[in-house]
Amino acid sequence: MAEYIAPSPQTVGLNNAVVFNASIPCTRNNIYHEDGSGIFILRGITNNCDARYEVTFNGNIEVPTGTAVPISIGMTENGEIKQESIATYSPLDIETLGNVTSTTTVTVPRGCCFTVAVRYVSTEVTPAPTINVSNGSVRIVRTA
Repeated sequence: MAEYIAPSPQTVGLNNAVVFNASIPCTRNNIYHEDGSGIFILRGITNNCDARYEVTFNGNIEVPTGTAVPISIGMTENGEIKQESIATYSPLDIETLGNVTSTTTVTVPRGCCFTVAVRYVSTEVTPAPTINVSNGSVRIVRTA
């Protein structure tokens, strides 16, 4: 298991990744992450056909200014949003934090590498507001 945190509040624009630092880094070379980055590289190091990872994000998000609109966080795999991972928060007012949790499974074929990121992915208002993310964490567990 590896865990990465976003301890300081950060402003995130639409389609941008949340930035993390290592809390409990991976020591088996299965997960590569550079502190201050939002991209994780999962490696298919295995004697079996695939390496399977469970990736979970938990954090607080808010709309800091403007109008309170539904906001969503989701996981990407190789740059593509995983629809089942989208977590939406509908604040009643601006500057109101709400907790969201998103979990997805990533299966990496033997000898391959996939990228994973947590992104601000959708909005119902144009132009999209920026959001604040605080006390965020990503936990990555190799399950197979």
